[in-house]
Amino acid sequence: MAEVYGYARCSTDESRQDISRQKRDLLALGVPDDEHIYWEYESGAKRNRPELAKLLKIVAPGDTIATTEVSRLTRSTQHLCEIMEEATNRHLCLIIGGLVIDCRNEQPDPMTEAMLKVAGVFAEMERRMTSERVKSGIANARKNGVSIGRPRMTKARLPKDFWQFYDRYRNHEITAVQFARLVGVSESSIYRYMRIADSTSEK
Repeated sequence: MAEVYGYARCSTDESRQDISRQKRDLLALGVPDDEHIYWEYESGAKRNRPELAKLLKIVAPGDTIATTEVSRLTRSTQHLCEIMEEATNRHLCLIIGGLVIDCRNEQPDPMTEAMLKVAGVFAEMERRMTSERVKSGIANARKNGVSIGRPRMTKARLPKDFWQFYDRYRNHEITAVQFARLVGVSESSIYRYMRIADSTSEK
């Protein structure tokens, strides 16, 4: 039986961006449950992403890969073309937001393929412009003596979802893996959050 898998990605870690909205959108696109969603915090320009690699390895002919927008899948036009070629060769279906690229039985429609590639070009352009803006902003901030860096995680900064499910974990109602999935973070992060929550410092 053909499966529908989802892929979600944010460029920065869970303390900076919330990936749960993408997960909800993927369920609306037809992904059956959270177990079928592969997600990670990696740059879209990076090709060797562990969870994307796992997903591309597990899919079989006839399966579908869904993502909310082309920039979540990749911000490189060349990489997008390679993914589309792999989908064609392996007879997969790609759902990218409202666009369906069905390669399960034949070559994708030329117009749809062209639209997707144009979207890929804009995603790559956006990445490059954003990168330049960030570099310029950092340089300007440093010039003005502003400290650059991620604020230290404290109890007050822990996500609301963490506190919502924390007692369930402590009461052994859910495992650490389930806890991490419910909060929408990695397992290593959930353990780090628990160390902060259990610390005696209130800062």
